[in-house]
Amino acid sequence: MLRAPLIVLLLWLAAETVAQAQGFKFSNEDEAAKADKARQAERQAKAQSLLAAPCLDKIKNQKIMVLIGEDRNGLIFAKQASYSPHVDAINGRLKSLGLRTYSPEEIRKQIAQAEIDAYFKNDPDAAISASKRLAAQYILRGLIATQAGRNAIVNVNQVSISMNFTLTGANGRVISQAGATNESYAGRDISGMALTLINERADEVVAQLYNDYCRKAGAR
Repeated sequence: MLRAPLIVLLLWLAAETVAQAQGFKFSNEDEAAKADKARQAERQAKAQSLLAAPCLDKIKNQKIMVLIGEDRNGLIFAKQASYSPHVDAINGRLKSLGLRTYSPEEIRKQIAQAEIDAYFKNDPDAAISASKRLAAQYILRGLIATQAGRNAIVNVNQVSISMNFTLTGANGRVISQAGATNESYAGRDISGMALTLINERADEVVAQLYNDYCRKAGAR
């Protein structure tokens, strides 16, 4: 006689447990989303603060050569045609701030790939030679490392990127260094997600480079 009420009671308790567990999960997700938004807001505020630095017109009008390479397990690949979107992610932001940069096409037309490869192998003479050929007063060297793999727990692709930029004068004097990391789950378009991750963090990287450039470029 008590079996049916007991079953009903057990079913009710099970439903309450599931509901509470789901509520806890949603709560965690809400907290994580809030924390992520807070971090984004903090990064945006920092970027805006850095961009407020005054920059002399004579400094803005000087030419900057942007070269991008990719680190694959310790080997550097620097064929600029492969990184046009990555260069554009940085170039577009620098140009919007009034700085003069070369496009990947302009660089490829005037600088041999062998010279670019030598530059990424830390050959200072290659850097000086390349900058002279383009009449560039500054060189922005970017190195992007991308790692992609399968997350066994949730069975989806996962992508992480790290990017590091160094701005130097044509003489090799370091003016600024900036970098950032980012990661996310991805679908089949791993390279597209990598570019998305770069764009998400490019504002703060460019802001730091811009701030240092405006403050230090004219210094002797």
